[in-house]
Amino acid sequence: MAPSLLDHCRGCPQHALAPGAVLIEEGERSGRLFILAAGMLEVYRGEVAFATATEPGAVFGEMSVLLDLPHTASVRALTPTKVYVIDQAADFFAAHPDAALPIATLLARRLQHATTYLVDLKHQFQGYQDHFGMIDEVLESLTHQQDESFPPADELPPDP
Repeated sequence: MAPSLLDHCRGCPQHALAPGAVLIEEGERSGRLFILAAGMLEVYRGEVAFATATEPGAVFGEMSVLLDLPHTASVRALTPTKVYVIDQAADFFAAHPDAALPIATLLARRLQHATTYLVDLKHQFQGYQDHFGMIDEVLESLTHQQDESFPPADELPPDP
């Protein structure tokens, strides 16, 4: 059996967070990877929360590290929480390439869920001529324009 991401955290420092403490700030660059050891974390962009994590091994900061971009969302503790901290995460992946497989699997699963959701929306709003008609464009971008960068939502032009 392949080692899990938690297996790679042995010997990594842990950081304790009190409820309300911010682990990752949207727009900042940390170069760090965080793996949940215990507790509950909330992921949000702006003031909109869109995910919570309670499962040990949940990972945060991976997109920023892998794409060498600022963090695309903020993460805060909802309960007393402990995370493993991997400083210099890009160097960590270079030294532990097998640790990248659980990250790749996670990212593939997220993309699968997002694509499934968009396809469901496409079916629901087929034939609409308003902003729901953009779903085709979003799906096209996800599947065919993989090398292009996409601006954050707050940098997109307003809906007509």
